[in-house]
Amino acid sequence: MFQVRVEDYFAAAHYLVNYHGKCENLHGHNYRVRVFAEGPELDEGGMLLDFGMLKKSLKKVTDLIDHSLLNKNEHFSEREPSAELIAYHIYKSLKKEMPDAPVSRVEVFETEKNMAAYIPD
Repeated sequence: MFQVRVEDYFAAAHYLVNYHGKCENLHGHNYRVRVFAEGPELDEGGMLLDFGMLKKSLKKVTDLIDHSLLNKNEHFSEREPSAELIAYHIYKSLKKEMPDAPVSRVEVFETEKNMAAYIPD
């Protein structure tokens, strides 16, 4: 199995109404996002997929939420923008941008030590 990873960053604010603690107040993070793709075969050029294309698509997705209040984003209108749901949102958005990309994991770091991931079935 082959695997590649790209990474991007964005800054955003959110608050978690259903969380009881400091995070229920408005606060922000400098998020780090890692996207993994994997598959058993390489193309004729010896690559799983083009890093540049995956990075460009990820940047397009993160630019739409960069320097925003995530709670006001339509994608989080029904559920709070937890790190887990941010990872899921990024995954779904990437699949719209690159439907054939074998995205296998999206990690969203709120801090250097705290990360949530979405891993599709």
